[in-house]
Amino acid sequence: MTGYLGNFSHDEAKETVTRLARLCASHARPDAHRAVLQLATTLALLLAIGTAMFATVEHAYWVTLLLAAPAALLVVRLFIIQHDCGHGSFFAARGPDDLTGRCLSLFTLTPYGLWKREHALHHASSGNLDRRGIGDIDTLTVEEYKRLSPLGRLRYRIYRNPLFLFWFGVPFYFLVLQRLPWWHGLPAREAWKSVLALDLAIIAAYGSLAYAFSLGNLLMIVVPVVTLSAAAGGWLFYIQHNFKEICWERTIGWDFQVAAVAGSSYYVLPAILNWFTGHIGLHHIHHLNSRIPNYRLRECLEAVPEFKSINRLTLIDSLMCVRLKLWDENRRRLVGFADVT
Repeated sequence: MTGYLGNFSHDEAKETVTRLARLCASHARPDAHRAVLQLATTLALLLAIGTAMFATVEHAYWVTLLLAAPAALLVVRLFIIQHDCGHGSFFAARGPDDLTGRCLSLFTLTPYGLWKREHALHHASSGNLDRRGIGDIDTLTVEEYKRLSPLGRLRYRIYRNPLFLFWFGVPFYFLVLQRLPWWHGLPAREAWKSVLALDLAIIAAYGSLAYAFSLGNLLMIVVPVVTLSAAAGGWLFYIQHNFKEICWERTIGWDFQVAAVAGSSYYVLPAILNWFTGHIGLHHIHHLNSRIPNYRLRECLEAVPEFKSINRLTLIDSLMCVRLKLWDENRRRLVGFADVT
């Protein structure tokens, strides 16, 4: 085992994370007032910025592009709220959570039912080398990479290139692949139902905007916002599970709670970025107890200071993680292509 739990035996690591889970359990309490306030302020800000973007798109497009950055960050914040709804943690009841999550799909372009199921599978398999490929960024082991053909290695290198991954791959996934019911690893009926319902809603909502403001103007606003928000969201997800001290295990040695702590980072961000990202940088806490709403994650961190020393990454640290591409089962850490002999 590596990272914070690296000097512990398996039993000691299990005892430690079980204790931490008990300490943070009291924070798994949704608060309807805080939830409504968070949702309302985020939507109001996005509406105001969106209105300004439509007002400037024809006469001062440079202003429109400048506004795309805060608009994209607000979409990320809405995605975090939708994410909480999928975990049943934003409100205290499943009905309001599901209704809110589905409505927010129009902003995040993410089929709520499909994503909720895939993300649950991600939580259930995170850190398990034998269950990779569901709701995560593909990571090969060193030996798997060595067995690839030259063309296969080239494909993997392109896929893991940050310019391709964040500025093409993730936006392509949100804009295109999530419009299609295939390749999602779910029963066809579930996938069709979730994807098709959102596609029809998108056609109705965005079609109305295109009719009112022209398709060209709409695309000049939506495409930059979606691209930026997808790239930012993809980066967050990458850093949450792609850092040097992460721990992966084969099924025989894998434990859900240990993997939650050892396999998720604590991304230390400036206060303004914590606000936009719903404190999702406290990902080790979230994976240990996904029932804690985003607006209580910081409270949990302050109540259990031990979390502050676990898999801590600063902004500078996170930039160094870009070179990590492969899991080395012998050295038990992520390595770069240059480290492969």
